[in-house]
Amino acid sequence: MTPKKDQKPTTSTIAVNRKARHDYFIEADYECGLALEGWEVKSLRAGRAQITESYVHLRDGEAWLLGAQISPLPTASTHINPDPTRTRKLLLHRHELDGLVGDVERKGYTLVPLSLQWKKGKAKLTIGLAKGKKQHDKRASEKDRDWQRQKSRVLKGVNK
Repeated sequence: MTPKKDQKPTTSTIAVNRKARHDYFIEADYECGLALEGWEVKSLRAGRAQITESYVHLRDGEAWLLGAQISPLPTASTHINPDPTRTRKLLLHRHELDGLVGDVERKGYTLVPLSLQWKKGKAKLTIGLAKGKKQHDKRASEKDRDWQRQKSRVLKGVNK
């Protein structure tokens, strides 16, 4: 679905975890909702979120986001005591949760947050089902990325 000319796009990015794709092989990604409080939504609208040090934990058949930093706005949180790194519940369908629990517990995968974005006015978190990279894997992927960059430069020079 493409937006019409006078409409805004339906998604906009709040925060991205660029470190995740460097440290992990991402096998699949899932989009899930977040259970947020009012002051957190206002802070997200102001772009005050960081998910680089966060991770997803599965407990009692539910998914939880730990370590995500949402800094409170001084004007939005005057009457409450906000906790910027509180544990937040992730909203997924039961069949998705059951599949993730099986993959994490039996196959040795981990769940990492990839990006936080707005979609149709709601905050959504994209999480990735990931396997950790070893040091030599990181070097190889960096070498491949450099080779692709160099190859595109050479091809760009030939086309002139």
